[in-house]
Amino acid sequence: MKKVFIIHGLHGWPNGGWRVWFMGELEKKEIYACALSMPSSDNPVCKNWIEEISRIVEINKNDEIYLVGHSLGTTAVLRYLELSETKIAGAVLVSGPIEPVENKDIESFLDRSFNFEKIKSKAKRFLVIHGDNDSRVPFSQAETLSKELSCRLVMIKNGGHLNGSSGWHTLPQVLEGLEEMFEK
Repeated sequence: MKKVFIIHGLHGWPNGGWRVWFMGELEKKEIYACALSMPSSDNPVCKNWIEEISRIVEINKNDEIYLVGHSLGTTAVLRYLELSETKIAGAVLVSGPIEPVENKDIESFLDRSFNFEKIKSKAKRFLVIHGDNDSRVPFSQAETLSKELSCRLVMIKNGGHLNGSSGWHTLPQVLEGLEEMFEK
């Protein structure tokens, strides 16, 4: 069974931004989707977020698992894959930082470089989606991430941070990207 788990970002919550719409679209296709409630989203600790993702994946390890991360959720997905022994079917990574940004709240997630070779070995497919004018995470980080993961980068013109505050309550590019992964 295909299962999609969505990981929100800093100061986020499961039903924010485009996540409700996205889960509804997957439900129409009879695909299980769940937006996780990450621990202490206002004061996140990388270890705790990795443990939560790991707990959910472990419970569902016999299913075809896809992870969708937004913002810090992307970074958490990458850190999870870096440490996990479990392989997943795919990951859609939206507006995620991979290098330090001007936000001390997320230092525990970006305190070292990523082992992209290990990350690539833990998922069959990747997709990176990013706004061309994201003021929180420079577009250059998305370019680097897609290059390191050898995957396609979808640039959203005037997308900002692709969150509810930027006016994104639907994000068809995430759904389309995931559907492409399902077909391969």
